[in-house]
Amino acid sequence: MPDLSAFPITKKWPAAHPERLQLYSLPTPNGVKVSIMLEETGLAYEPHLVSFDSGDQRSPEFGSLNPNLKIPAILDPDGPGGAPLPLFESGAILVYLADKTGQLLPAEPARRYEALQWLMFQMGGIGPMFGQVGFFHKFAGKDYEDKRPRDRYAAEARRLLGVLDAHLKGRAWLLGDEYSIADIATWPWVNNLIGFYGARDLVGYDDFREVDRVLQAFLARPAVQRGLRIPARG
Repeated sequence: MPDLSAFPITKKWPAAHPERLQLYSLPTPNGVKVSIMLEETGLAYEPHLVSFDSGDQRSPEFGSLNPNLKIPAILDPDGPGGAPLPLFESGAILVYLADKTGQLLPAEPARRYEALQWLMFQMGGIGPMFGQVGFFHKFAGKDYEDKRPRDRYAAEARRLLGVLDAHLKGRAWLLGDEYSIADIATWPWVNNLIGFYGARDLVGYDDFREVDRVLQAFLARPAVQRGLRIPARG
């Protein structure tokens, strides 16, 4: 049985199954990337809820695993060479899990880099820009009298949706017929933009039919439906 006692995070979130990969997360767009990936691959894992309401992400225990104090993070008891591996940043975790399982990231080098470019497109563009739309449209920023910041991010979100829409014509997924970590990274953010953030009209989402076609295919996947609810909120 693996011994994870050297990791302070296990003091706050004890592992009932220390032989399984430990997931510390919350069902946000970044958080569900990893739970969906785990559900898609079938890798055994144990989820732990990091409650923002309780400030769990700012606790010393969580900070010992992720000094950036953001979810998600993992602790894999069976990391490279059989040693436990702590890891944060959702994109890095997706690549790690793809390599660990041999799933959802092409092995052929050119195709692998094609997947990675779309993963980086999500991490560098879609995530940050859609998140700003959420702040200025749904959260505290909505009360700002000056709407120029909101409109700037809404315009950039619309531009990014246009990039996706043009690319997806004639393609089932971002890599064509092959579903990959690029899709797992991207579609939770699109879903959140028009769902939780309520920005459908603000960004003119209904103009992007290809985007919506692929989003609906993504949401129809059983592993996605499960992963969107993990970790379960208390």
